Amino acid sequence: MSSIKVARLLEESGEELKLSLVAGRAGLERRITHDRVQKHGLVLAGFFKHIHPERIEVFGNTELEYFGTLPPARQDEIAEGFFSQTLACLVVTKGLPVPACMVEAAERHGCPLMVTTLLSSTFIVKVQDVLAEALTAQTSVHGALLDVFGVGILLLGKSGIGKSEAALDLVMRGHRLVADDIVEIKRKKLDSVYGSGSAIIKHHMEIRGLGIINIKDLFGIASIRERKKIEMVVELVEWDPGMEYDRLGIEDRHHTILDVEIPKLTVPVRPGRNMATIIEVAARNQLLKFQGYHSAREFQAQLNREIAQVRPSRGLGDEVE
Repeated sequence: MSSIKVARLLEESGEELKLSLVAGRAGLERRITHDRVQKHGLVLAGFFKHIHPERIEVFGNTELEYFGTLPPARQDEIAEGFFSQTLACLVVTKGLPVPACMVEAAERHGCPLMVTTLLSSTFIVKVQDVLAEALTAQTSVHGALLDVFGVGILLLGKSGIGKSEAALDLVMRGHRLVADDIVEIKRKKLDSVYGSGSAIIKHHMEIRGLGIINIKDLFGIASIRERKKIEMVVELVEWDPGMEYDRLGIEDRHHTILDVEIPKLTVPVRPGRNMATIIEVAARNQLLKFQGYHSAREFQAQLNREIAQVRPSRGLGDEVE
């Protein structure tokens, strides 16, 4: 299960979320595993049954005003019961002063207690976006990712097969490079994955015999993009005369990344084959498929109709020689 430490949230997003730590530093290693927050005001009435400890708990003006109406002894009891639930963390919004009994209980139980100057509604929207990004399933693959006619194409293949050379040729034809060599992939929704370049080698490409080149500097800002949805996988393989390659394209094949199935083509590489042109045509053909038109299947259907029309029909009275 994906998770994020409270410490990482505070370090990487503290400025964006206007967060500051008040108490519970000992619990910064606790993990958040859900991108939805919980604003569970009933805990202040002593109802702890439906607390989700894997979420961020949020108290705003309404909760703290109600808490302030309770007798001091009851406040101590509620604070002790609440922070003993092994919570991921608590965030108090609007920069409101935190009652001393809450600070003491949070410190005693090692529960991170933070304050943000943002309004509750603003903080909830922002932190859920941050958590959705941080908790997304992710992986990395060795390949090249390009935007070809608006289609995100991931080039795969063993080292030295010609992925970078094909990618460079596509860039020179006006298409856009997303990543080369290392492609960082994240699943954004249940049915889509997005790729981006590694922070270290972003916009760079290695061409054997030439070295490392910077695509952005050589071809301009229009030659690159930061992220792209992966909509097609093209695997480059060495030509094997004994291998039977798909010559019709009727049956669709898929490649699975982070449990998402993506259309896949296996393209053999040999001298004389223009890989950039083949990839361009594959992208155009995939655009047609997105619109519901499958060229190979249409050809098969038309061929079947032609065969049915020219096939001689045999009646019951036909003579058999």
